[in-house]
Amino acid sequence: MGTSRDASQVSTAGAGAPPPGTARYLYAVCRGLPEGALSQVRGIHDSLVELVPYQDIVAVVSTVPMDSFGEEALRRHLEDLAWLESTVRAHDAVIQAVAARAPTAPLRFATVCFDDDAVRARLEERYVPLTRALDRVQGCGEWSVKVLAPAPAPALGAAARPAGLTGAEYLRLRKEQSQRRTDADEQAAATALVIHEDLVARSRASRRLPAQDPRLSGHSGTMLLNAAYLVPDDDADAFEAAISGLRSDHGDVVVDGRGPWPPYSFAMLDEQ
Repeated sequence: MGTSRDASQVSTAGAGAPPPGTARYLYAVCRGLPEGALSQVRGIHDSLVELVPYQDIVAVVSTVPMDSFGEEALRRHLEDLAWLESTVRAHDAVIQAVAARAPTAPLRFATVCFDDDAVRARLEERYVPLTRALDRVQGCGEWSVKVLAPAPAPALGAAARPAGLTGAEYLRLRKEQSQRRTDADEQAAATALVIHEDLVARSRASRRLPAQDPRLSGHSGTMLLNAAYLVPDDDADAFEAAISGLRSDHGDVVVDGRGPWPPYSFAMLDEQ
């Protein structure tokens, strides 16, 4: 989480201070946002989305109650899956809306500052990395590609020897099955690498991410590749077609490609 708690940054009412008992929630930083572009966008708790400018960049913010986003309250809420899901969805919806209109650097969920002066102080402190991030992602979207090996067939168990087989024959079958599985795993891993290298050549930047837990990804089988690719908007159709071609060419694995999304993996900053 990224909660700003420097009391020296608290300003008096009328100089960027939200109402008592509230704070400023930060969704993203962007540049070149058209005037009025977010007038119909609502944030967490259906709050009004506002802008806090600093030089040529702006922070996209809304006002949130501290009884939900103070440190202790937030710790409790993070254990409430229903609250967490709805709040993360609202957070992401704002970022999606901003990224559709301007180069955007998303901020981590639950990045909170006391007031607008603290927001501007954060923008000033991180101005250089923010500007570099916006330069990197301008005119680009992020594509997610996962490559999975299908779930293997059940192995022969020690207590499930087929009738009519001698012990030696059964052991030979188990060894052959194990070798086939090893060969298939090696081939699938090699295929995933080929797919990744092909997509790297078609993108401006790429990142390999940790494999996801099947309970989160919704996929069965072994995840061999979980990667993000930064692709210029002008090349999006060609990149999507390349994913489809790779899926057709490599039927031994599952290729799941989705996008374009806001470029989280390439513009996200490590907020303190």
